[in-house]
Parts: sequence; C-alpha cells; structure tokens
Amino acid sequence: MHTTIRGNSVKRGFVGALLAGVTLFTSACGAVADDPPASASPAEGDAAGPTEAGTAFRTATAIQQEQTATADASTGDYLYWVFPADAGQRPTVRAKVTLPEDTARKGTSTWQVDVYDGLRRRQACAYGHQTRKATQDANTVELSCVLRTVRAWSEPWADDPLPGSYYVRLTVLDAPEEDLGLPVHAETEVTSVGTGGAHDVDGTLAEPLVPGASSVGRPADGDVGTERPGVSLGSEPEDGWASGWWTGRWLWTVGGGVLAALAAVFGYGLTRGGGRPSRVPPGV
Repeated sequence: MHTTIRGNSVKRGFVGALLAGVTLFTSACGAVADDPPASASPAEGDAAGPTEAGTAFRTATAIQQEQTATADASTGDYLYWVFPADAGQRPTVRAKVTLPEDTARKGTSTWQVDVYDGLRRRQACAYGHQTRKATQDANTVELSCVLRTVRAWSEPWADDPLPGSYYVRLTVLDAPEEDLGLPVHAETEVTSVGTGGAHDVDGTLAEPLVPGASSVGRPADGDVGTERPGVSLGSEPEDGWASGWWTGRWLWTVGGGVLAALAAVFGYGLTRGGGRPSRVPPGV
C-alpha cells in the first residue's frame, strides 16, 4: 500500500513539474512573439538611397525602409516619397531640411511632414514632431512622425493603417514671400519596429493597398485575351509581402492545447484513486 501511495505521489509530482515547465515555455514564447525587436540601423556600405523626390502622388520616388533619400529643392516645393509597410510594423518617418544661409532668409518658416496610405488617406501620427518652426538663424529643421501599427485587416469604414504603399509629403506651410524659391536640401528616412502578436487580427487583405494593384493583369474591356498595360506598383518590401497566415496566436493556440491535455491527464490521475486496495481479497 505504501508503494502504491509513493508511486502516485511520484506520478503527480512528475505531471505537476511537466505542467509548470510547459507553462513557462508557453509564456516565454508569447513574450518573444509580443516583444518588438529593436529597429536596425542602416549598415555601412549599403546602397545609397534616391537623390530626388517626386512633386505629386503619381510621381513619388520609391524608397525602402532603412534607406536615406535626399533631394535638392526650392522652398515652397512639395516633395513626395513612397515606401512599403507590412502588417505588424510600426513605421517612423524622419525628415531633415537643411535651410539656406540665414543672411538670405527674411524670417521664420514652418515645415510639416505628412503621411498618406495607398488610398491617399492622411494617417495621423501617434507621436512625433510633425510640424516645426525654423527661426531665421536656424540651419536645419528636423521632423518626425510615428504611425500607428499596420494591421493586416480592418473594417472598411475604419481609418486603420493597412499593408501597402505609404506616401511621405514634405513641404513648408508658412514662410515669408521673399524666402519662397530659396534652395533647400531634404533628407528622409523610414524605419519601423515589429509589434509581434499584440495587434494580430482575424483576416487579411486580398491585395496590399498599392496603386494599380487591382488593374494589373486584368483584360481590358472588350479585348479578350489581352491585358491592360503595365501599371507601376511602386515599391514593395525586399522580402515580399507577408502571407498573413502566421501570427503569434498560433503559439498561444498550440500552448493552450498542450496545457488542456496535461490538465486532463493530471485531473484523471487525481480522481481515479490508487486502484483495488491490497487488503481486499480477490473475488470480493
């Protein structure tokens, strides 16, 4: 009888230890999935980014994240760049404007950076210095805009950031009339961090919000067997768009299933008892 009790105790201790180990493992996996990795800085020796900017949405210059794009322009110009952002990313746009010599300027100017998605909806900045004033003696003005996390899917009426192209527009909002047309040098860089499974949703877009994605490869009206002429899709991530099927929720689902199975085994071991008592004669 003592042997039976001791065996049950060992069994229960083993199941309890295994249950605790799986719980710790699942928690660690969830922490890894939800912990946003640090944003990598551009490596030395990487190819230089574009040295020009577009002047409208249609002519926006395509850039990749972690690239630094530059452009020489005049005060009062609208400068446009376009970059890709995928689900789970939280992009940060930084812009720096090098101003003319203070002796050539007549007063204070106000600069602003705006971000629009593939549907040309203006996206609000979660935080950052989206608008700044540059005094007459300032040499540079630096702007930043941290977007909300890009979601894989959202309701049609929502204004959530979705996978696709994002436009950066840099311009001066207010400046003395005498300063308009003076040369400036602009630099723009986009970085992002991953937010893990904290913002995963059930659903994905049929296509990323990229200009022209819905018209490429479709037959033209009335022309059977012919396709529309190629439409520029702008830039896309270097490693392609995420499929959307893998999320951090898979870790929680698998971990929950393992915990449920272990809980069932542990509960059965507690309730079934030690079997037939040894003091009861056979056949009774």
